[in-house]
Amino acid sequence: MANLDDQNWINELENTLLEECSATDIYCICKGKPLPENLRSDIWQICLDVRDKGNQLDHFNEIFDLPNQATLREDCTNFVAKLGNDEDDKLSVVSDLESILTFYCKSRNLTYEQNNGWIDILLPLLVLKVPRSSTYNLFEAIRDTYIPQNCNKKSANAFHILRLLLLYHDPELCSFLDTKRITPDMYCTSWFQSLFAATCDLPVVINMWDYYFQQADPFFIFFLSLIMVVNAREQIMLMKNESRELITGDLINMPCALEADDVGDFCSLAQYYAMKTPSSFRRDLIQAIYSEQGIDSALISQALCLPVSVNELIDNSNSGSCNNLDSVRFFLVDCRPIEQYNAGHLSTAFHLDCNLMLQEPGAFATAVQGLLSAQKQAIAINSSAGGEHLCFLGSGRNEEDQYTHMVVASFLQKHTHYVSFLTGGYIAVHNYFGQSAGENLQDHDSTVCIVCAPNVFAKKDDFKMEPSRDLFGKISAAMKSKSAEVKGKLFEYIVNPNSSPVQERHVSSTDKIGKRYRNVAPVFSIDDDQDNVASIQGGENEDPREIVSLQNWLKNTDIIEYFPCEEVKLNGLMYKSYLIVTDSHLIVLREISEKKGIAEIIVRRPLSAVVKITAKKRHPELITFKYGVPDGDSVLISDMDRFLIPNANKATKVVSDQIVKQLKSRDE
Repeated sequence: MANLDDQNWINELENTLLEECSATDIYCICKGKPLPENLRSDIWQICLDVRDKGNQLDHFNEIFDLPNQATLREDCTNFVAKLGNDEDDKLSVVSDLESILTFYCKSRNLTYEQNNGWIDILLPLLVLKVPRSSTYNLFEAIRDTYIPQNCNKKSANAFHILRLLLLYHDPELCSFLDTKRITPDMYCTSWFQSLFAATCDLPVVINMWDYYFQQADPFFIFFLSLIMVVNAREQIMLMKNESRELITGDLINMPCALEADDVGDFCSLAQYYAMKTPSSFRRDLIQAIYSEQGIDSALISQALCLPVSVNELIDNSNSGSCNNLDSVRFFLVDCRPIEQYNAGHLSTAFHLDCNLMLQEPGAFATAVQGLLSAQKQAIAINSSAGGEHLCFLGSGRNEEDQYTHMVVASFLQKHTHYVSFLTGGYIAVHNYFGQSAGENLQDHDSTVCIVCAPNVFAKKDDFKMEPSRDLFGKISAAMKSKSAEVKGKLFEYIVNPNSSPVQERHVSSTDKIGKRYRNVAPVFSIDDDQDNVASIQGGENEDPREIVSLQNWLKNTDIIEYFPCEEVKLNGLMYKSYLIVTDSHLIVLREISEKKGIAEIIVRRPLSAVVKITAKKRHPELITFKYGVPDGDSVLISDMDRFLIPNANKATKVVSDQIVKQLKSRDE
């Protein structure tokens, strides 16, 4: 059966190559698998976009007069001598290598340097046995697309970025190498220059490039290099008493141990780490890495940690709870002075006053414990404010951010994973929203906002612990005198922040059941709801479910309205379903994918149990129904259901109207 499956995708691949296709089309078929040997040359040319490129060597005058031509010829000869071909073949290969590299130097006005990776790149291309012109085109495309510029120089941006990635994913290992004064340029230069061709066996390189070119992602070299180092962390950490030279030598040679059968897992792991890394740094820094006209390398080399753009942060916070648990979700930590936080902040931000670190280290430690606890609980309940990835936000002004950097450094010193810093800070966030900043920033006060009124907090001497309008600020201000007492309140607030000014109607024990929804928007509000639902079970009910015919059920005369939707579970899984409203119940039918037209009854809730219906501000189609009972002056939430409903406005209106109708009938 496996052989048949292999033949099927190979047949599909052969048919695709007969048409216009791209690297994406090929990846959809191959899924990163090693390519058939007879198709590899065509596929690499398609992935590198040189399939229809002409013979550039026609422009070569066959004059070999580079200043270091003798060195180039000697390197080609010595390299080919190791291949074991017969003498005639060796002469032919040497001639091709020298022609390709000489013309490349002349056409690009470059100087050939020994051990620059060029010959290593050409070896896997020679194995393809394509015409010399095609070999040149492939070589040129790889150099232009996949090799970071100036990666043979210690100041190159690529090495600084690899260190930032290592700091992000394995801060302890990064700290160890920093202590030993081992920088990435000391061990991964040959990896970057040759895409591992200089250090790995040929079969390994071929399989790796098969995967690499299908991905069509120049940045993939960074994650391959990251995995190479991270996978060896145990071995490296045991070398704490060894010399820098010995450790560096072991790092350089680590790719040598890779075998062809390991490449698939190796590349898949690199892909996983790429998915677990903020993506904006790629877009922002790609010009600095793959072109000569990049940004000042000091902006990268002096970065405290991985930078995140305001666009990525806002998009991330607007995306609501995440269905893919492996993707990046930020936990935003606002480190500005409390008075600046009170003048405007993102609703998902948790405040950690940098002043607290300087003035009351003990209270700061308590606040950090609270934030980390809140982070864990927010992740557990799949909150839109929860994520494994800590993104620190400063003001965007050096006078305050120098203290914010101290806070970030304190987390890095503790080897905290996934630490990033928002480029441009609060000013960048404010500018992102522009004239609508007041609508998108919570508690925005233009009279004291540092963007709207930049002179208000112009001096760092103005940083004072002042009473706050929000609970977190009050807790921070009270830390000095009531650290122990406040600790419990801090934990409670962080987990249940009041992140929206929208007021909701809750069921009170003094309300009459028949009147609680009169003259108000019954139970529906547009809000990022913050009820504590940590105790609600996210698992499936294991009781047997009723199996029904979907079409027959939807024809039931008791149904007032039904809405196609997707049921969203707390664990992020989604199921194609139908939300059904009767005169007394909410019912959910979940389609059984393997049985067309058949569904199971997942939910059957009395309308009288609905105490709240909420929708996300940014995603009004994500509707949550919460069920509970009165508990004093509030509501005890006992369960909830969440749905993505394309026709959400109508669905919530039908449900709300039916609840009101039902309650009125009880009153009469």
